[in-house]
Amino acid sequence: MSRRSTLRRVGLLVLAVNLTLVGLKGAVWWLSGSLAVQSEAVNSAADAVYSLVIVAGLYLTTQPPDFEHPHGHERIEPFVSLFVAAGIFFAGGVVIWQSGTALLTGDVSVTSGPAAIGVLLFSAAAKYGLYRYCLAAGEERRSPALIATAKDNRNDILTAGAALVGVVGALLGFPLADPLAAMVVAVGILYTGVEVVRDNVTYLVGGAPPEELRREILNRALAHPDVEGAHDVIAHYVGPEIDVSLHIEVEGERTLNEAHDIETAVIQAVRDLPEVDDVFVHVDPRELGEWKNDDEVDRLADWD
Repeated sequence: MSRRSTLRRVGLLVLAVNLTLVGLKGAVWWLSGSLAVQSEAVNSAADAVYSLVIVAGLYLTTQPPDFEHPHGHERIEPFVSLFVAAGIFFAGGVVIWQSGTALLTGDVSVTSGPAAIGVLLFSAAAKYGLYRYCLAAGEERRSPALIATAKDNRNDILTAGAALVGVVGALLGFPLADPLAAMVVAVGILYTGVEVVRDNVTYLVGGAPPEELRREILNRALAHPDVEGAHDVIAHYVGPEIDVSLHIEVEGERTLNEAHDIETAVIQAVRDLPEVDDVFVHVDPRELGEWKNDDEVDRLADWD
């Protein structure tokens, strides 16, 4: 299945599951009065809203390249992820306000029952399934939006567990356990938002990829038998994809055709990495005196 079809299918599935959970949690909260369940309902409502943004955003990012966007539209994805983070922060703020008000006033009236426990257990199971599914699809298709969604679902498992503790505590005669659990849920929600922002800022500001990937890029260039060295190796994110530029060092007696073949082979070797979008290679012959030491290359290269 193509990247386009996969991303759209996952986005629609996430939306459908979140809408289902909003309905179930909202109904149980209305019947039970549990603040912990209410906080989970708000969390799921925020999830449903950002799921709509994800579906729309993934539709845009999977459009084919055109004249105005020759590299495609994948660079929209980090912005989609930031919309996810905004929804997460809003949900966390609402829950903190509600649970904090209940704790300060002492106005806690809980009539939780088995339905509250059941809906929270179901929520945790559904979120675990979404977490595994979105993470696998996000990593396979290199989608920051889906990875952000997976992380949100992972933390939703923990917040559902905290809410469950609050409901059980209320049933056992400790009503303050319910708003306290809601506060824990809110902290988990806000942490997810921070995590999503932190991950996607790297894509937006052109940060460097992980060291393991930089090492692989360099060693693919140095693997060519006619490449004697490299310097000024730069790899940076442009959206969720990576652009690479580097200078390779070759002996100067090569013909222009030979130098072109070496350059082409190095470009192809680096571009074969699934994370890499484009590669720019400059060939430096020894006689021009442009060979130079590069401490970063010496640190990362697997010299024979």
